[in-house]
Amino acid sequence: MNLDMKIAVIGLGYVGLPLARLFGTKHAVVGFDINQNRIDELNSGLDSTLEIDEALLKTVLLEQNPCMNGKGLFCTTNIEDIADCNYYIVTVPTPVDKNNRPDLTPLYKSSETVAQVLKKGDIVIYESTVYPGVTEEECVPVLEKISGLKFNVDFYAGYSPERINPGDKEHTVDKILKVTSGSTPEIGQKVNELYLSVITAGTYLAPSIKVAEAAKVIENSQRDINIAFVNELAKIFNLMDIDTHEVLAAAGTKWNFLPFKPGLVGGHCIGVDPYYLAQKAQEIGYHPEIILGGRRLNDSMGEYVASQIVKLMIKKGITVNEASLLMLGITFKENCPDVRNTKIVDLILSLKEYGIQVTVFDPLAKPEEVQKEYQITTINTPPDFKFDAVVLGVAHSDFLSLDLSQFKKERNILYDVKGVLKEGVDGRL
Repeated sequence: MNLDMKIAVIGLGYVGLPLARLFGTKHAVVGFDINQNRIDELNSGLDSTLEIDEALLKTVLLEQNPCMNGKGLFCTTNIEDIADCNYYIVTVPTPVDKNNRPDLTPLYKSSETVAQVLKKGDIVIYESTVYPGVTEEECVPVLEKISGLKFNVDFYAGYSPERINPGDKEHTVDKILKVTSGSTPEIGQKVNELYLSVITAGTYLAPSIKVAEAAKVIENSQRDINIAFVNELAKIFNLMDIDTHEVLAAAGTKWNFLPFKPGLVGGHCIGVDPYYLAQKAQEIGYHPEIILGGRRLNDSMGEYVASQIVKLMIKKGITVNEASLLMLGITFKENCPDVRNTKIVDLILSLKEYGIQVTVFDPLAKPEEVQKEYQITTINTPPDFKFDAVVLGVAHSDFLSLDLSQFKKERNILYDVKGVLKEGVDGRL
């Protein structure tokens, strides 16, 4: 590796911060984010995403901008602090809009930021999940226009898709094999060497940026389709009064059976990425039936689960209208505070359409974020009253150790969306 190197990581969220922290153990790194509150939080040693604990973060944090040949992480909102970097790694989110169309605004804006300080010889690497062609056809033109530099002559590009699994303390960024690529064979080698310097699991150098982009977007599309299949099975087996989880356990005894489980598919990866691939497919004249079919089925599961809960309440003689219900969890997955694109919201809204009064308890979700994003009130501490129905929506570790009977009226139902509770359950997906 070239020792005279300095890395800028653009965007310090669930993807950017763990990566910046890891690079900071070996290289000089500047973490850049436009959110001053986020920077202040990180500089105090705290990470509200819960990806990096305080002790680990403080081992690499620097109070001033590191020089070349140094190491450590300096966090800032000042664009001048990244002006002397020669590797720029963009880790901003790639969401969809209300019509499920890819929204590349964060990528455009971050590319504009990098372009303002881009110099000859610099390499810009994108990690955000996109459809094939975005890096070279959408981002590079922005870099060229604002910097005045010529692509693959004055500056270069790479793509290395993020594989962060939020909330997972076992499969951390350094332990997940990294796909890499570059805009020329030589740059591909440089990008690969950069990641290989910190990724203990190793790297895979793809032959082109488009191949690396395509590989990432199909990873989550494949999971989405497989989950849609078992969600459809759950609907069928429920009609046949067969426990889906018992069926999956039996089928799972075969060595090559894939162990997917039914559930609500949200978040900023599996619930979003298939739309990116579908958008590109439609642009080139192909209608992706399986990809969009899986998305439609998974997007309908919140309403389906609500209907199952209501049926159970009716069977137990519970008056549905004005009934009280405790929803345990609102984040998109367990042991993670991220509420982006959580499908628990679909379930809550569907339950409210039946006239059910829903109380949402999640010890990890920030009430102000949930209120701003979904206009739903949440609490961080257990309620001290009882409910007609209790629904385990997210399998936080905190919930699994709770005595759920403390929340239940004498006549009640307990529904397990995640299929993790062992006893006392009236229904599960």
